[in-house]
Amino acid sequence: MIFSVVPPHGGMRQYWQDFESLERWARSLPHKEWWAQFVRDTGGTGFWHELYFMGGGMEAVYLDMTDHPLGFLNFAPAEPARGAMFSARSRLKAGGEAKVVAPVNEEQLYDRG
Repeated sequence: MIFSVVPPHGGMRQYWQDFESLERWARSLPHKEWWAQFVRDTGGTGFWHELYFMGGGMEAVYLDMTDHPLGFLNFAPAEPARGAMFSARSRLKAGGEAKVVAPVNEEQLYDRG
């Protein structure tokens, strides 16, 4: 089981049966389109996401959250989600391959020419 938390100021708590279910939802419409647009331009809105695996393991994603450390940033350094770190599946060592295409790939996101 996967437990996902977003802070209480405009957030939600979600429980997922497994990583594949979470990944399938994250890469489907309408979330896929929303996330692709948001990571290209947050419009100044901060985003904080934490993911906990019931069997161990966790990660956090922060976008435009530079005012003060929160969550894992209070005790762990931030690592850019680039290269091998761009995929949650890779970061979390979930193994296998995604069954659906990511909303945006690294080249599209960072190639702003």
